[in-house]
Formats: sequence, C-alpha cells, structure tokens
Amino acid sequence: MPKLIYTHGHVSFHGYNGEHEQIIDECLAQNVWVIMPGSQKDTSLAAVELAEKYDEGVYSAVGIHPLHVIPQNIDQEEIHFQTRGESFDYEYYKQLGQRKNCVAIGECGIEYFRIIDQAKETGIDIDEIKRKQHETYEQHIRLANDLNKPLITHCRPSKPDATDAYEAVEKILKKHPQTRGVMHCFLGSYETATRFLALGFFLSFTGIITFKNANQYLLEAVKKIPLERILIETDSPYLTPAPHRGKRNHPLYVEHVAKKIAELKNIPLEEVAEVTTKNARSLFGV
Repeated sequence: MPKLIYTHGHVSFHGYNGEHEQIIDECLAQNVWVIMPGSQKDTSLAAVELAEKYDEGVYSAVGIHPLHVIPQNIDQEEIHFQTRGESFDYEYYKQLGQRKNCVAIGECGIEYFRIIDQAKETGIDIDEIKRKQHETYEQHIRLANDLNKPLITHCRPSKPDATDAYEAVEKILKKHPQTRGVMHCFLGSYETATRFLALGFFLSFTGIITFKNANQYLLEAVKKIPLERILIETDSPYLTPAPHRGKRNHPLYVEHVAKKIAELKNIPLEEVAEVTTKNARSLFGV
C-alpha cells in the first residue's frame, strides 16, 4: 500500500524538462504514487509513455484542458505558453486511453476565468468559446464511459466567488449519470461541493488550501466534506503549497496538503493518508 497517492500532477510537462524520471524516482522512494494527466495531444502522449516505463506506482490520464480548445497566449503563474487550439480526436485519445497504466480521461472541463481575455485576443465570441468547451467536455465524458474509466474534471469559474463554471459542469454531468470521477483542484463552497457529491464524484484539493489568503468558504468545505470523498494533489508544477511558495512545485509536497486537511478536520495525518489513498485506489483502480 502506498503512503500517499498524488492524484494530479503534470510531471511530463516541460516544467520538469530532463528531470521527469528523477522526480518520479524521488516520489517512489518515499512510497508516493503519481497520476499524471495530459492537457492536449503532446502532453497526453508524453504522460502515457512516461507511465509505461514503470510496473507500478506511476499512472497517466489523457485529455484536452479547456484552455487548449481555443488558440491563445497564456501566462500562468509566470509560466508562459502558447496553445494552437485543438479539436478532440476521439480515436486518438481512445487509443491512448487503452495503453498500459492509463487510468483516467482528462484533464478536461470548463474554464471561464480567462474567457474574456480569450475572446479579446482571438476575436471569437464568448458564447462560441463556451459552446466549444462544453462540446469538448461531453466528448471526454463519452470516451470515459466507453472505456469505463473515471473522468478528471477541471472547473474554474469566472471569478473566485462565482459558481458559473460549476453550474455548467453539473448540468452536463447530469445528462450522463453513469459518469464517475473527480473534481480536480476544487475551489468552491461546501454548498457547491454537495452538488458533486450527489453525483458520486470525489473532490480533490491542492496546495491552495495551505495559502495564507485561502478563501474561508473553501476551508469550510474541506472541514465538512466526508474524508471518504476527498483526494489530494498539488497540480505541479503549479500551485506550490506553503511552506514552499515561490519554488517550483514537486509531487512530494502533496504531504503538506494532507497535513492541512488533517489540521482542518482535527484528525491524525495518518488517517488522512490512509483514507485518501484508499479513495484513489478505488476510483482509479490502482
């Protein structure tokens, strides 16, 4: 049994260029298992090929992040990248999804936080951007259900206290009640969380809950959501948790997320580790 399962980190990304296997070896040495989602064709393939080098403890997921649906320039946490825009190639992702150690479909979903900037930069109407995001998300859902794999959903509202993206995801998922999966990097309130708990989804938390300026409603959600429905991650190389803010994120920093959950719930760290590991093994079949 692994000590922790790090359920979402982009170890195959360029942010770890030349160090991919070193980072993974450091995790396995500490008995931390890693799940690496892709964000478009290239990074999905890279995640699959990296995971296939290991017999156990390293897994991939494949999909298109909603930011990659529309061509644009993005500066995210001072990491600049350009996306060409990608349409969902069902057969390509189906083939990747059936490869060794690929355990989920995603990261995919709805991203409204940058949608105004997307529209300004590309000249594409906001409603059209939303339509394409929604359509692409539903294609991922179809593939996940066809392959009987869980779905890793990215969902970011237009502003921190908004619920628009969560409402869009919920509406789509309700049309596909057989879908199982996780709301990655959950940032909503407990009220919002209950909607996805009712759909059978897990909620996953990142280093954001360790930030000094973390929203109180998010911390309250962590306290109230049953531990049996929680997963842990850090979304590396982004969102580095305290006390390592300002440094490149590392999957091993997921322990700080587990510690914060234990603190908020007033339970032993060992309990958080045991239950979240059991949850991840159950959802992803690892």
